[in-house]
Amino acid sequence: MNTSKAFTKFLKWRYRHVSDQNFIYLLSVLVGFLAGLVSVFLKNITHLIEILILNNLMGNVAYFILPIIGLAIVYGLNKYIFKRFPRHSIPTILHSLSRRNGIIKRVKIWYPLIISPLTVGFGGSVGLLGPAILSGATMSSSISTLFHIDPKTRTLLFGCVTTAAIAAVFNSPIAGIIFAVEVLSLDLTLTSLLPLLLASLSGVITSYFFLGDEVLFRFHVTENFQLKDLPFYILLGAGTAFGSIYFTKMYFWIFELFNKFKNKFHRFLVGGVLICLLLYTIPPLFGEGFSFINNLLKGDHFSALGKTPFDSIIDNIWIAILLLFGITVFKAIATTSTLAIGGAGGIIIPTLVMGSALGNIVGKVINHLGLGLHVSESNFTLVGMAGLIAGVLHAPLSAIFLIAEISGGYSLFVPLMITVAISYMITRKFIKHSIYTRELAEKGQLITHNKDEMILLLMKIDKIVESNFITVKPNMNLGEVVHEAVAKSSRNIFPVINDDNQLVGVLLMDSLRHMMFDQEQYDKVTVRMLMKQPPEIIEFEKDTMKSVMRKFQDSGAWNLPVTKDGKYYGFISKSKLLSSYRRKLINFTRE
Repeated sequence: MNTSKAFTKFLKWRYRHVSDQNFIYLLSVLVGFLAGLVSVFLKNITHLIEILILNNLMGNVAYFILPIIGLAIVYGLNKYIFKRFPRHSIPTILHSLSRRNGIIKRVKIWYPLIISPLTVGFGGSVGLLGPAILSGATMSSSISTLFHIDPKTRTLLFGCVTTAAIAAVFNSPIAGIIFAVEVLSLDLTLTSLLPLLLASLSGVITSYFFLGDEVLFRFHVTENFQLKDLPFYILLGAGTAFGSIYFTKMYFWIFELFNKFKNKFHRFLVGGVLICLLLYTIPPLFGEGFSFINNLLKGDHFSALGKTPFDSIIDNIWIAILLLFGITVFKAIATTSTLAIGGAGGIIIPTLVMGSALGNIVGKVINHLGLGLHVSESNFTLVGMAGLIAGVLHAPLSAIFLIAEISGGYSLFVPLMITVAISYMITRKFIKHSIYTRELAEKGQLITHNKDEMILLLMKIDKIVESNFITVKPNMNLGEVVHEAVAKSSRNIFPVINDDNQLVGVLLMDSLRHMMFDQEQYDKVTVRMLMKQPPEIIEFEKDTMKSVMRKFQDSGAWNLPVTKDGKYYGFISKSKLLSSYRRKLINFTRE
């Protein structure tokens, strides 16, 4: 009780002495620090698990045994302790923004901190960035609830968390801001820019404080872009586009395949064996894959590929290229299978791994065709990463600035723009929505930069349904309608329902007016004779606000009935719908 009173006093002090804008700045620094802290924790605890287990198991047998052990532990925890199986991190955040006003269950603060390190530490072929963002976003959600933050500011704080996590992991503060704008559809205004910058700075400083100048990628561009390489970067753009299409289609196909297993244990067994076989044959698929990328950037594909069953012939450059292509192909399968059977992780870093392999392949092929051509394989490795990020995540600007910041400068800006633009355009031609957004888009729940659609998405049907309409039955006569409905209602429409509360029609006042005072008709005329079918019916559980607005527009009606679970639920009036839309628009766009 004392704690509650003290917190209430603090809130009152805050409202009196700290403006809303300054309070948002403070919260952005706080959530940025928490996101940075979570990122550092996940990295260190995963690294510790890898050291402990790999020091006790040597050779490729480790890559066969460890994943099945780790995934078995994760499966047991999911089923018997947490009693939940993870959803993808970024879609969870997007769903909470569009359908739950930015509220995420608190269990998702610590759930990713346990399951993700076990998944990746034992070899699961996924990344840690997504879980870091989810855990930080859940902390932000809890803080927003505690301080009674409005939904618009909750969205901004989610952007701050995303920005800070990316800044902390990659030491790329600008890419983090752009990612929040592109993927979370955050409006970049003068009001939102400073909180994002503060959060990004907070995340980077937190990372520096705990890790010093340690970074994931240690590479600086030494060979600048040359105009003669332009056709090859165009080729790389096309290659990364088809790689993006392949990854996206494979992702959804594997999930659909594993969802056919009704028994989650059977799903785990099949997926676990598949992952173990892949990692045994192609060890670089083990874990996130940062060492693989770093070795390629250093020009050491032997170390990148590690020990494989093909070591005796790996000196042949075309065999090495073939193995690198295998990593591009099978990383998508290993990543998706890990997630489909219950592992927790993200796809951003696996996408970078695939892109690095694909870019390196293109560089090697050009250099070894025997045509006297030479390009920088390291540069192609970097640009390939950007091309795949742009295609898979539908985040072209994030891809450009992420790789520019990773490489320590902007000397590759032109090839990055060329490759990313081509990759993004081709991918969008075949894949309309990314892995993050497809499910929400199919349900009509995807937040976009289109303000009209954004406002409709944020509106809730239950807030505008009116349920104070007097109902009538089909067998009621005119006299009963006049005395029991018309006399007691100020409405000019009456829903007609049967004994099961199902809507069978509507009765309009215009249909009654010419005979209301003719008492000779009271016993002769029934509701069934006068009722009409509504021009449209709104289904509470299926229709989105966008489809509701379209039904009003197509029908020209001023009132439309609403059903819920097949039963009559109420009416929505066009006037109330438009008034609610206008209020939401004013609140959303207010600076």
